[in-house]
Amino acid sequence: MEIAEALKIEDAIQQKRFKNEFHKAQVNLLYTAAYINQQSTQALKPYNISIQQFNILRILRGLHPEPATVKLLTERMIDKMSNASRLVEKLKKKGLLERKNCIEDRRRVNISITQKGLDLLVEASDALEAASLAQMEYLNDKEAELLNDFLDRVRTEE
Repeated sequence: MEIAEALKIEDAIQQKRFKNEFHKAQVNLLYTAAYINQQSTQALKPYNISIQQFNILRILRGLHPEPATVKLLTERMIDKMSNASRLVEKLKKKGLLERKNCIEDRRRVNISITQKGLDLLVEASDALEAASLAQMEYLNDKEAELLNDFLDRVRTEE
């Protein structure tokens, strides 16, 4: 598939001029992130979980069988603006994770993924991966590697 099929940011948002290439890149990055977010939301819809809930389940799966705290989940989440406590409560109501008070420290709550959560995560991960592959099919391995390098550089902190 040729790059000519790609929808240029100018056409996508109907803006022909930008202040400079850096401004254009920022707008393009924000627009593309929103696009990927929308596609991911659609892929997860049949599983009745949000992207943020999916992210928490993946973190818990990575730690399994060890539990996590809300603080740890917040630190590892992609969307730092999400309310991890609220998301945990929603996932608990769905039976996808469990909360237990820590015996050693009563202020601490241990959060673990359930078998139901693990099972749902397998299916949801497959659906999300298929959606991701469809979005990235126009890139080869080297281009994906370059994109990752560029995005890492954008987040460089002094």
